[in-house]
Amino acid sequence: MSVKILAIESSCDDTGAAVLEDGKVLSNHIANQKIHEQYGGVIPELASRAHQENIVPVVDIALRTAGVKPEELSAIAFTQSPGLIGSLLVGSCFAKSMAMALNKPLIGVHHMQAHVLANFIDDPKPDFPFLCLTVSGGHTQIVLCESPLSMRVIGETLDDAAGEAFDKSAKLLGLPYPGGPLIDKYAQTGDPGRFKFPEPRIPELNFSFSGLKTAILYFLQENQRQDPAFIEKNLPDICASIQQRIISILLNKVLKATQETGIRDVAIAGGVSANSGLRKALQEYGEKYGWRTFIPKFEYCTDNAGMIAIAAYYKYLAGAFTALDAVPTARAAF
Repeated sequence: MSVKILAIESSCDDTGAAVLEDGKVLSNHIANQKIHEQYGGVIPELASRAHQENIVPVVDIALRTAGVKPEELSAIAFTQSPGLIGSLLVGSCFAKSMAMALNKPLIGVHHMQAHVLANFIDDPKPDFPFLCLTVSGGHTQIVLCESPLSMRVIGETLDDAAGEAFDKSAKLLGLPYPGGPLIDKYAQTGDPGRFKFPEPRIPELNFSFSGLKTAILYFLQENQRQDPAFIEKNLPDICASIQQRIISILLNKVLKATQETGIRDVAIAGGVSANSGLRKALQEYGEKYGWRTFIPKFEYCTDNAGMIAIAAYYKYLAGAFTALDAVPTARAAF
């Protein structure tokens, strides 16, 4: 009998639902929230309200697209942590209610572990153990993955995340939210070597981006004093130089991790893994240092329910179900 799982993702501002059968994603639907753009960032209360409006139609579309009836499902999965607590509550309450109504098992999923396992949705898949660089607006980690259910963080940011560095830099440049994709867009026509930004010397496998953001701020202020139109005249080169430095910070730590562990299967995951510069640079590092590199399809990089579904599938096979009284948490150990 096949395993069919409905997965719900509601950790931040996107409402997602996906249906998976025996490890294959049949549907993966997302409702984006545009209301946050006018505020320059996600407003938690508005995100929660939008999830309440979107979750029923999103789940309905996911089931109909997959051609699966609710009673045919084997389990209901949801993002349990980490994330915005109000948003998580909407998804968890819906999942619990559906699981109770259908008398199906419930599976709570760790959001960041799901990002890692997005690399198992399509072929080729990495072999265990492998290293995964998870990069998003809230997280920057190097994860050593020993099995689908056994992962440990061996390096992480001490302050800001890479995605935050992209978005804050974009704000300094006067670009609208979310700014990270716009830096990527302008960088494609710019010279990444024109402006030099510092690379922090952080011990072990950890990261730091606060100093880089400060350096970018001072760089822009100094040049704008000399020429108020400096950003406008040099936007592609500035974006390319900022992006190149963030990528070098990330991948130089990954290189160090491969040297320390001897692992040569390297993957990326998380929203920032959709960045075209990072995707290209990882492949170049792989060719240079003899790694096998793995990059999820774009649709599985940003927050989505397909990754929640694949993580839930492995938990289902292991019989790792979640009690109906389980509560979502804003923060959780990996």
